[in-house]
Amino acid sequence: MINIKYFLQFIIIVFLFLIFKILGVRFSSFLGGKLFQIIGPTFRSKKIINNNIKRAFPDLNSKEINKIKSSMWNNYGRVFAEYIYMKNFRHGNLSKNISIEGEDILANIKKQNQKVIFISGHFSNFELMAMQIDKLDLKIGAIYRPLNNIFLNKIMERIRKKYICDNQIKKGIGGLKELIKLNNEGYSTALMIDQRVSQGIKSNFFNEEAFTTTVPAQLVKKFNIPVVPIFIERYEGIKFKMKVFKPVHFSVEDTIENITADLNKILEKMILDNPNNWIWSHNRWK
Repeated sequence: MINIKYFLQFIIIVFLFLIFKILGVRFSSFLGGKLFQIIGPTFRSKKIINNNIKRAFPDLNSKEINKIKSSMWNNYGRVFAEYIYMKNFRHGNLSKNISIEGEDILANIKKQNQKVIFISGHFSNFELMAMQIDKLDLKIGAIYRPLNNIFLNKIMERIRKKYICDNQIKKGIGGLKELIKLNNEGYSTALMIDQRVSQGIKSNFFNEEAFTTTVPAQLVKKFNIPVVPIFIERYEGIKFKMKVFKPVHFSVEDTIENITADLNKILEKMILDNPNNWIWSHNRWK
């Protein structure tokens, strides 16, 4: 039954992708945003989204909360529609639509042949961050969580490996072994730290304990490398600005708990500064 459900989802999404390809990226992104603003509030995650926003912004009224939710769904739909245009963002005319603040930091990392840990969350079109780093010829491996839909996951993995970053590392024990291997070969790591994990520790996130990945902290302690926070903002339609922050240096003497807590604070600030750009549907406090 589950496979039939996923297969039907796959057929619908492929059909939509074909339509988006015909319509062009600008109109498709706009249409995807409007579509998700209509259907998004009917999804099961609507209660989680509402509760998450209230945790982060307890003083907001209903109108202000609804504005954040509407912006989130609009961005979600745009990202969905833009997937079919990843080739154009990588190699084509859309590459000029992504500017980088802090490109000198990336250039310095490359010049020194330094390996770092890039951390971020699901902001704006989050896939473009690893793509931009990879385009600058920094050696990088990106950690990802496979989709539950096995049919759709094959397409997404192909898009990610071909246009975003060739070294895609699945979450899990096998992925961790590959991650350590790549680090030993001088590769940097890119990962999102905003999703709930089953293997992690409870760490403060918006004044409440939430299961949080310890992978960045483990890499810091094992390889003594800095953490580089990155963020991407959709500031106009299909135009984006990526921000690279200064490297954060920890000591190998720092505990896993303290490093993880500090990284959660960095993520919190990104979200508080840019609530409309974050995907609020992650059930971090389950």
